[in-house]
Amino acid sequence: MSEHVVIGAAEVGEYVFCHRAWWLQRVKGVASGNETELRDGARMHAHHGGSVRTASWMLYFGYILALLGLLLAVLWMLPYFL
Repeated sequence: MSEHVVIGAAEVGEYVFCHRAWWLQRVKGVASGNETELRDGARMHAHHGGSVRTASWMLYFGYILALLGLLLAVLWMLPYFL
């Protein structure tokens, strides 16, 4: 019976970027020579992801505040039109 191997998108990206490096790491088990840079990059990506999430929440909060302000303005102006 054949064994099914599941690979992730990141691994496909590694293969496309440099199939030789992918082969050395996955097949031969050779560790990367730039582990420090990889850790720093992962940390920077995580920080950036947090910044993007914060910006998204702030955008949604801004929309809610704008709608609330519009609603309050309509309610405040309503007696002048009745």
